Amino acid sequence: MAENLQVEFVTPEQRIWSGEAQMVSARTLDGDLGILPNHTALFGVLVDGAVTIKKADGSNEEFSVSGGFLSVSNNRVSVLGEAQKS
Repeated sequence: MAENLQVEFVTPEQRIWSGEAQMVSARTLDGDLGILPNHTALFGVLVDGAVTIKKADGSNEEFSVSGGFLSVSNNRVSVLGEAQKS
C-alpha cells in the first residue's frame, strides 16, 4: 500500500479536518502546489482560493481559504488559515 500524508487543517478557532490523504493541493504566493507523499519540506503563504485534500479513500474535501500558512515536513502537512468548506 502506498504511503499517505498525515494532514491537519486548523483555523484559529478549531480543527477543520484531520486524517490521512493521498494529496493536498493549494495556492501559495509562489503558485499552485500539489503535495504528494515524500514531498520536500516547505513553508508557504496561502492566498485566497481553494485547498483540496484527496483523502486516503480517494474522495475529496475542498475548502475555501482566505490566506494562511502551509507547512510540509516528513509526510505531514499542516494548514493554518481562515477557511470554510466549499
